[in-house]
Amino acid sequence: MTVPTGAARRPGANPFEEVLFEVKRTIVGQDSLLERMAVALLTGGHLLVEGVPGLAKTLAVRTLAAAIGGQFQRIQFTPDLVPADLTGGRVYRQNTGEFETTRGPVFTNLLLADEINRAPAKVQSALLEVMQERQVTIGRETLAVPTPFLVLATQNPIESEGTYPLPEAQVDRFMMKVVVGYPNAAEEHAIVQRSIEPPAEHVPMLTLEDLAAMQARVGGTYVDPAIVDYAVRLVTATRSPAAVGLGDLDRYVTYGASPRATIALVAGARALAFLRGRDYVLPPDLGDLALDVLRHRLVLSYEALADDVDADTVVTRVLGSVPAPRVVLQGA
Repeated sequence: MTVPTGAARRPGANPFEEVLFEVKRTIVGQDSLLERMAVALLTGGHLLVEGVPGLAKTLAVRTLAAAIGGQFQRIQFTPDLVPADLTGGRVYRQNTGEFETTRGPVFTNLLLADEINRAPAKVQSALLEVMQERQVTIGRETLAVPTPFLVLATQNPIESEGTYPLPEAQVDRFMMKVVVGYPNAAEEHAIVQRSIEPPAEHVPMLTLEDLAAMQARVGGTYVDPAIVDYAVRLVTATRSPAAVGLGDLDRYVTYGASPRATIALVAGARALAFLRGRDYVLPPDLGDLALDVLRHRLVLSYEALADDVDADTVVTRVLGSVPAPRVVLQGA
């Protein structure tokens, strides 16, 4: 691939740096999650976050919403939830004798769907319409949700009793799945220290108009055809590992990633390049996002479960087997 004439590093290493710095005044150690949240905001994607309770997932979303001046809502998903609890509904007003439309908590900028797999299928499908269409249908009325709109859904990997696993079609709607681990000892010490101090007051570092302008700049980030080809080769290799010399993985993969993964990979790489101060995408931008974009889109066989082979193992081996394009700096 060739970087085009005029491509340059923008002033400042990270245009989103002030926002992330503001969030990190409260959140300790979740650098990868915060970066992926920024990528999702800049591309209009959604995140599925998997991690045990107590890892500040809710606090991270609330703090990010405050830093960009956006609205934040949290929904605790439970088995007795109904679609109207998310979207709103028609309420009869006795004093007027008329029905009135009430808007649910999905009408916000950042929505935290906590433990999304605890809600039944009807509720999950109601959220799916909002995620995909950016609108809600209540009776005969269709209402658009605010812009930007980001869903961050969480899953607890420990408990499976009383849960409703998300179908593959819905999981595929999430741009990325981020796995959040425990903090190290130094980070946990800082977390405890901050918990016994007065909470920091956050000042919005961006307006929603600023964010919209950044999204437009991300949309103008240059993507070389070799980068698109690299993304296609990575995704198709998850469907047929034998084609890249990984025949031993064929029996573990029932279904590979869909074309939606390729689109998400390129879009995410554009946002990551923007965050890194560039107006062009490089192969490492795709490689850094590959696990988060692909891990939840692979359907593995029972043989993979028996042999303790997970999606991260498959994606990591695919990354090592698919050659990245060579970068040629024009004029060098």
